[in-house]
Amino acid sequence: MRFRTSDSGKGENMPDKITAIVLSAGSGKRMHAAMPKQYLDLCGKPVIAWTIEAFERCRRVTDIVLVAGASDLDYCRRDIVDKYGFSKIKKIVPGGAERGDSVLCGLRASDPDTSYVLIHDGARPMIDQQALDRIIDGVMKYHAAVLGIPAKDTIKVVDGEEYVINTPERSRLRLMQTPQAFDYRLILDAYEKVIGEGVKVTDDSMAAEYAGNVKVRIIEGSPANIKITTPEDLVLAEALLKKSENA
Repeated sequence: MRFRTSDSGKGENMPDKITAIVLSAGSGKRMHAAMPKQYLDLCGKPVIAWTIEAFERCRRVTDIVLVAGASDLDYCRRDIVDKYGFSKIKKIVPGGAERGDSVLCGLRASDPDTSYVLIHDGARPMIDQQALDRIIDGVMKYHAAVLGIPAKDTIKVVDGEEYVINTPERSRLRLMQTPQAFDYRLILDAYEKVIGEGVKVTDDSMAAEYAGNVKVRIIEGSPANIKITTPEDLVLAEALLKKSENA
């Protein structure tokens, strides 16, 4: 099944509009910190500032929509967008109760002329330009593409009492990362459907898989593209960032 991207008002030679939706509405309970994890200091800047900077630097990304907690909108405008001079952020919008609700808020706030969207966790500040190029190339070719890396450890499926019931073949397992990228209309329609039907999804590709006749292509991610969830992750991110800056 083929999906048409929005072409409203476009000339034949106009480039595709690519919008990055950066999710910054999470509470980060597992961090056990006084503030959400995406606003913690990482080498002198908030985590979310490093994340946005990656998309700001990507020449192929045209717009950024930042989805934040309702009480954090002024902080994000003043201490993130204005302070660091992020010019690609077109809107800062409040998120919803769950991640999927926040994604839908970001999708609805995107320019209707958007061709492709990159949906990214605000707590993944280590996304690099090479991975962004790969995922953009991927979505342009496959319509639905997500970053992933092979599982290094054996994965066990357990029952409700923690007894092993299955051991999947490790060579066929991938650990999902973001950004996850889609034709704009495809993923907007998918999220409208899953949210409208009350279906719980843990990542964006699940929404696409549930709602549409589309195959999701895995694109090579990076082990450094970690999500900061626990205090240990923040320590690792600092080490990785310092290593990359020294390089």
